[in-house]
Parts: sequence; structure tokens; C-alpha cells
Amino acid sequence: MRPITYLRATDTASAVTAVSTDPTSDFLAGGTTEVDLLRQNVLNPRRLVDINALPLAEVEGTPAGGVRIGALARMSDVAADPVVRERFPLIAQALELGASAQLRNMASMGGNLLQRVRCSYFRDAQSPCNKRDPGTGCSAIEGFSRGHAVLGTSEHCIATHPSDVAVALVALDAQVRTTGPHGERTYAIDDFFLLPGDSPHREHPLEHGELITGIEVPAMPVARHSHYLKVRDRASYEFALVSVAAALSVADGVIADVRMALGGVATKPWRARRAEDFLIGARGRRDNFAMAARVEMADARPTPMNAFKVELAQRAIVRVLDLLSDGTGAGSEPGPGAGSPS
Repeated sequence: MRPITYLRATDTASAVTAVSTDPTSDFLAGGTTEVDLLRQNVLNPRRLVDINALPLAEVEGTPAGGVRIGALARMSDVAADPVVRERFPLIAQALELGASAQLRNMASMGGNLLQRVRCSYFRDAQSPCNKRDPGTGCSAIEGFSRGHAVLGTSEHCIATHPSDVAVALVALDAQVRTTGPHGERTYAIDDFFLLPGDSPHREHPLEHGELITGIEVPAMPVARHSHYLKVRDRASYEFALVSVAAALSVADGVIADVRMALGGVATKPWRARRAEDFLIGARGRRDNFAMAARVEMADARPTPMNAFKVELAQRAIVRVLDLLSDGTGAGSEPGPGAGSPS
């Protein structure tokens, strides 16, 4: 058994100092992922710095119409917040579909963004994994890859990012606020998640000891008409095979604004910019939704085991856009396999 020391931080500055000056220290918030990885010998910190006492749990609307979310706000509290539910319903939906009630009551928003991949090879300390042990190889590429990514992959890693709410936040152009040994920083959330490339062990641009303090979602009128669709193997509690976070505004039958991101199919929460560009100014019809979905998935690189995700993602995109357009798109409902909102 490895000994681990424990420190409870009472203010942000001391927490940052404690971790940044010790390469063997890590922050501890809800612990819903970190404790698992400690037990599996995937993470090996010598000291945990508990940050739960820090004043970073607020959820408040901004005068302009956005919302600020403290990094230590629990998923369940954010999902239940009336400002979030009114202004950004897709955030509340993503949170409620993202974990069991027990986990939502413990897991923090900052920790959710930083949770590690659910690849079984990453979590098996004996299997080669470039993300866990750089340079050893990716076992999933030739192994069991049904749940793995088809977008944003590299020859070094094909693991999917597991967060649901991160997908919604990417669709909404959120910003991540941090404080670290070199002061405060702000990251556009799409830049906060890194593609694996040839360094899959580096998932974020954070330096050691840099602490997420909050998430800011800008005012976005289109977000009031939004939805998060999650397709998974079982409805009770499971990670996404495919998910779609979308917001849509249609005026006189023409798409005036659309925001969309995908989960379960990429190595990071995937902003569907190609589909957005195709849809702006197009008629809000199902054939256009289907074409936008094909455009977005054109560069997919599936394995034989997860090739089904390409069509499944296209069907999910069509389904959620059709739902948001009030069912006025032409054509029939997507067939079996498209899943259903849960």
C-alpha cells in the first residue's frame, strides 16, 4: 500500500502554492474519478490537497444574461439552479444525464472537466497506454474499441472524452477561469481540451498547480431553445456512445443561429463547426439537417468495432435538430439505433 499524505487548504492561494511547489501533489475535490484512479494505481500522488473548503461553489446569473459557475459547485446544484434551467437548459440536461444522483451530489464542475478518459486500457495499469505511460503504445487501436473515438484521433490515442456537461459548454463558447503560480488565466473552453496528437498524456494546457476557479457562460439567447441528447447502451447510468448538445433559432423557416457540439465520438468535446456553417441560412428541413450531419462526420476515422458511431452520430444530429425545429423538418423519423432522449 502506498502512503498518501493529506492537506486541507483554507484559501485558494495556499492551495495553489501547496500543489505547484510539489510535483507529487494533486488537488482533491469531489474525488469521484480521482479516488478510482488511485485504487487502480493509475494515479500515484504522494499528497492530496483538499480544496472543498474554498469559496468556489457559487452559481449566479450575470446581468448580461450569462451565468458564472464556481469550480466547486456540485453537478446536482448546478442542474437544479433556476437561472441555469431557464437560460441554458442543455447544461441542466447534460448534468442530469451525466451521472447517477449519488455522483452528481459529490462531483464538482471543475473536476468534471478534468476527469480522465474511460478507456479500459488507460485504467488497466498493465496495458500499454500512451496517455498513462507515454511512448508505450495504444492498446485500443488494435484492441477492443467499440466505445472509442472516430473524430480527433491520432495514431497514439483514440480514447473519447467522457464529460457530458463539457459538450454543452463547448457548444456555448464557455470560458474556464483558473489561478496558478503565474496568476489568473482565462481559456476559451474549446482550447481547454487538447487533441491527442503525438502527446496524448497532455489533455489540457494547465501547468502543475493551476487550479480551475470557475466557468463563465456568456449570454446567448439561442441557448434558451436547446437540448442535450444522449444515446447510450442503457438508460440507468452509462457513458455516451453519441451525444449532441444543440441550440437552434429558426425565423420564417430559415436557420438564424445554431450551436452544436458532439460527445462520445471524439477525443475531446467536439464543436460541430462544419455542421453549423452549413446550417446557417439554410431552411430548417430534415434533408438539410441530414446533409449537415454528413458534412460534420466526413472526416471520421472509425475502427471496425466503432464504425457504427458514424451513422449513429448522424442520426442523433438529425433527431435533436428536428426536435428543436418543432418537428417541422421534412421526412420520417430516424430509424432504430438513433436512441431516445432520456
